[in-house]
Amino acid sequence: MYWRGHIGIGLLVYAPIAAAMLSRGEPALAALGGMLAVVFATLPDADQSLPIPHRGPTHTIAFAVGAGLLMGLLAAAVLAIGTTFGVAAVADTPSWTPAFVAGVVTLTLCSHLAGDSITPMGIRPFRPLSDVHFTFDLTPAKNPRANYLFLLAGLLATTAAVWLTI
Repeated sequence: MYWRGHIGIGLLVYAPIAAAMLSRGEPALAALGGMLAVVFATLPDADQSLPIPHRGPTHTIAFAVGAGLLMGLLAAAVLAIGTTFGVAAVADTPSWTPAFVAGVVTLTLCSHLAGDSITPMGIRPFRPLSDVHFTFDLTPAKNPRANYLFLLAGLLATTAAVWLTI
């Protein structure tokens, strides 16, 4: 998939979480999660600008979990620093926010893997433990219709999640 498709799939996967956060009365976390989903949906493709193979290490479950944990730790550090210095915005932040951040980032990165698994090139998500290759060979990554369809589906799902919970 290209960036539009990955953002769409990321939002499609995030939409039920947005609805849950809004239902819990956490609009700030719902918005934060949406931003994280958009930002991290394309992160694995940064490998195209690095001296590593495309769909290599950044297209693994280990990368998704590791990046999610790293972002959760960063969120915990931000909350701790904000609490230490008495930042008012931190006072209303739930204690489980770092786990939420870690989960959204991990899920979004896994959605990227799912998007790439429907292309002929596929992925090897369990490297370095296993070289097993996954592809559903449904559509080429460059298919503009598929990419726009996923983007539209993600935007509609997220919009529906917001409208149904306000």
